[in-house]
Amino acid sequence: MSETRRMPETVTLTIDGKTITTKWGTTILQAARENGIYIPTMCYLSKVEPIGSCRMCVVEVDGVDGMILSCQEKAVDGAVIRTNSDELFAERQKIMKLYDVNHPLECGVCDKSGECDLQNKTLEFRVDRQDFSARDQHRPVKNWGFISYDPSLCIMCEKCVRTCAEIIGDDALAIETGGYKSTIVNTRDLDDCAQCGECMAVCPVGALVSTDFKYTSNAWELDYVPASCAHCSAGCQLYYNVKHSSIENPEPKIYRVTNDFEFSTLCGAGRFGYDFENRGATRNPETLAKAAEAFRKAETIRFASVLSNEEALLLSRIAEKTGAKLVCDEARGFQKFLRAYRGMSGRSLPTADLEAVRRSRVILTLGTRLYDDAPMVKFAVATASRREKAQMIYCHPIEDPRLQKQVTQFVKYEAGSEEGVAALLAATLIDRTQAPEELRKYLDGLDIGYLSAESNVSEEELDRLKLTLWKRKRFTLIVGEDLYNHPRVENIARLLAAIERYSDFELLVIPPASNTLGIASICDLADEATGYTVGVNTPGDYVLSALGDGECDLPAMNQQEGTLVNLEGRVVPTHPALPYGGWELADIARTLGMPIREIIDLTPELPTEAGFDAVEFDALPDYFDAAGVEHRGYRLARTQSEPTAVVPDEPEELESYDGTVLYRCNPDRQFSPFTAKTHQLAQEPVLRGSAQFAMAAKLRDGDRVRFTQDGIRFERVFSIDTTLKGTVAINPVFDIGLSGFALSSYRFSPVKIEKAGEADE
Repeated sequence: MSETRRMPETVTLTIDGKTITTKWGTTILQAARENGIYIPTMCYLSKVEPIGSCRMCVVEVDGVDGMILSCQEKAVDGAVIRTNSDELFAERQKIMKLYDVNHPLECGVCDKSGECDLQNKTLEFRVDRQDFSARDQHRPVKNWGFISYDPSLCIMCEKCVRTCAEIIGDDALAIETGGYKSTIVNTRDLDDCAQCGECMAVCPVGALVSTDFKYTSNAWELDYVPASCAHCSAGCQLYYNVKHSSIENPEPKIYRVTNDFEFSTLCGAGRFGYDFENRGATRNPETLAKAAEAFRKAETIRFASVLSNEEALLLSRIAEKTGAKLVCDEARGFQKFLRAYRGMSGRSLPTADLEAVRRSRVILTLGTRLYDDAPMVKFAVATASRREKAQMIYCHPIEDPRLQKQVTQFVKYEAGSEEGVAALLAATLIDRTQAPEELRKYLDGLDIGYLSAESNVSEEELDRLKLTLWKRKRFTLIVGEDLYNHPRVENIARLLAAIERYSDFELLVIPPASNTLGIASICDLADEATGYTVGVNTPGDYVLSALGDGECDLPAMNQQEGTLVNLEGRVVPTHPALPYGGWELADIARTLGMPIREIIDLTPELPTEAGFDAVEFDALPDYFDAAGVEHRGYRLARTQSEPTAVVPDEPEELESYDGTVLYRCNPDRQFSPFTAKTHQLAQEPVLRGSAQFAMAAKLRDGDRVRFTQDGIRFERVFSIDTTLKGTVAINPVFDIGLSGFALSSYRFSPVKIEKAGEADE
């Protein structure tokens, strides 16, 4: 019997006289970049598979005739490579001349001028004359919503098409071939596209640009302020592009958002929802005195997850000083989940991150409407589906047709039955040979027939799920917001922790808001507000608001510096893009007698027992290196201890959700009143329901309705959504201001719907 050949772990080669060692399987281009060696490219993009259309990355290899593409050729042991020679320069110059054929000479008004790859490479390879020509074509500009496409500027590098397919998973763009007439086409309706702007970000020329930004500024007039997106828990890297005072705009203004597109990605909210600052705030001494007095007499300090870690720590210290309790409705259920998870697993944090999702062969989701709740996780799933042919099992009461390209099995369970579903998954996925005897007895004692009947998850579906795992590896379980405010959240966490510990699944937990993980790690939270309450970006007897609608103003997240903890457990820094003229929490703390100068003085004091590092804010890195390694802040320390729980509790009898049921969920690109405030993302909230829901509630498309959910009275226009099944409707909450941050109930709820006219009568 022949032995299996074992590949080497590393290879050693020479590039431009420099001997380097790299991992086996690395391309020549990647090896060069890892070692600071420049090879020019036009079509190459690190985060997608090599495109190989431009041939700019050609190199010479000793012993090999002709030039080879360094983006596709793997580095081999002993290779001697040259990245520069007269022949290589001439080849690249010729390629640039072909790219420049009839390219419109409109750099003076082109949005890309000053940051254009074509412009830069034309100068780099000294293209000062043109030897080629082609018949010009009529190519009208096309409007694709947030994005404008000018085919006359397009160089057909395919970056946009590949990014849309491999990273976003939409396949909304395609190449319409026709030689010199070739163009990019949008194959989807605008409502059926993520509208993330990532195609625009990766475009090396001015073919794809922001419709809103077009012709408003030159790139070199803008300052690039590094920051972290504060709209959801992904905490993505971005740059606020700011232009400072001018005659036309006396105050600084954010003109657009960009990202380090070579390695990072943004969703539509991060890219287009940037102008949510609190303008017009002033430093009125009387306001400061009243705010301090409100904190002195507060029994409860209630706040939202849109605060930095430093602000959360400061509120904790104020509460210690005044005797108040802390309430964060968004974070309390999540904190219960985490504590129960830690007790069962012994781990301080779940094991998976976005890279683990991208490498997965099987992805199982539970308790999240993924497309709306966590776009970056959805993008990672799309990448796994494309590159790894990953099987995705989507468990939820509502099917999502937008995920049809990724989902291979939809498991529909009854609303409210998440604990039962988690128990069924534990019985199906846990390897009993790994599990201790007490857990095996627990699993054997589960009434599978009852749980299956009550949750509406058949044993056949579970068998199909188990078959999906056969001879596969790299499994990820993704869970989300539906679970955290479930009445049985702690036992659900124990069941999921058992799956992670005694199966091959890694666990990714999606926090419900931008800094929920940071707040849950720092603050000791109470269940509910009582007595006189100070609301920090939430309702209260005295309200401090970054929306500008409270008794005292606060800076929005694009006006302050500090750190956030993203869903991967990474502590990321953010910086202020715009000035703020009002009082901050640090000012109130000083008035209360606390020795603090600036909020970032607290960065090195974040609790090390929760995994934070004692590092100064200004020492935090914030960049990707040439090889794509992320150097943004640091990861929370992951610790392992002895679990305090051995087995979960028995699942309780399941509550039934009969009649008309609402699901609280914001649409994609809307996360909070801050996204709703931005000029590009502004939209009317609509109650979207199935045809069955309309029939049960006796509604017609376009009816104005009233109902109460989570104690809040809503009035909405009703719209029939033919993609929804069952007697369910989806209700957004991005338009209800600070009240949206105070919702802490389970996301599904039975409601009574009234027509607005009937209620008035």
